[in-house]
Formats: sequence, C-alpha cells, structure tokens
Amino acid sequence: MPAAVFLDRDGVIIENRPDHVKAWSDVQFLEGSLAAMKRLAASSRAIVIVSNQAVVGRGLLDEEVAWQLQRQIVAEIVASGGRIDASYLCPHHPQMGCACRKPAPGMLLQAARELDLDLSRSWLIGDALSDLEAARAAGVRGILVRTGRGAAQQHLLPEPAESWPVVANLTAAVETILDSPEENAV
Repeated sequence: MPAAVFLDRDGVIIENRPDHVKAWSDVQFLEGSLAAMKRLAASSRAIVIVSNQAVVGRGLLDEEVAWQLQRQIVAEIVASGGRIDASYLCPHHPQMGCACRKPAPGMLLQAARELDLDLSRSWLIGDALSDLEAARAAGVRGILVRTGRGAAQQHLLPEPAESWPVVANLTAAVETILDSPEENAV
C-alpha cells in the first residue's frame, strides 16, 4: 500500500485570494511550488490535492467551473514536471456540515479507498488549522506552511507544537517529507 502526500491547494500551491479563485486569471502559483511539485513527483508517494471550495456553496462559482479550474491547475503542475494522482474538492458551504469539508477527513478517506493508500505513513501539507485537523482525523501527519493563511494560523496549533511541523513554504514541506528517516528507509 503506498503512502501519500495530500496537499491543500489555495495557500500551498497557488496564492490564496480573499476574493476566491473564480477564473484562470486569478491563479498565481506560489514561488517555488511548481519546482517542489516536480521534486515530489520523483517519490513513490501518491500525490493528492484536497481543496475546500466554499465559493461554490456560497453561489459565487458554478461547480463545473471550479472543477475546470482544478483540472487546469493540475495540467500546469504536470506540464512543469509534477504529478497528481488524484484531485478532490469540497464544493459545500461551510455551514452545511458535510463529511468532505476539512476539518472533516472525508476527502482523505475517499482517496485512501480509491487509491488503496496507507494513511498511517501519509502526510498532509496545508496552510490552515482545518487542514491539520483533517489530517489528524484521518490518521495522517500534518505540516503547516506559512504561506497563504499559515502564518496567521500558526498560533492556533494545538500543543504539543513539535507534533505539528511548521515550515516556510511548499518547498520546505516537501524537503521535510522526502528527507524523513521513513522516506529514506524505503
């Protein structure tokens, strides 16, 4: 069973916009994120995007357009030498109480079923406490990046702080995972 790296999208791979990503012209890849995705692609881990997209649930974007943007982002990552094995998004309004919206683990659990993943050896890279809570709920280790909302959310991390690595960006998160003793033992 392969392990995975789950990645939040906005704030980790692309810029997090306060007015939401609603068109391709709103997509700005964070500095170094495409190179980090290329480095991650060389690993044996499955690479999975898990993204809350409440912009759909709030009626600001059609769900098909949200998926089209997701596919374009994945295509850009692949064109830059990266790899995405699966991509999920939660289109629901935050107040809906669905099982897929992070901090719920639904997207991670769905990916684990569909890709036959070993969650106990997997990681999630996110920029919000809700990402890390989803990781914990799914039995996945979490890393907080300071990009996106990460710097503002760092103080919200539960104790003990050392159980939640905090790094500058996606490049540093990928290095943390690929340089881990477990990865080098494989």
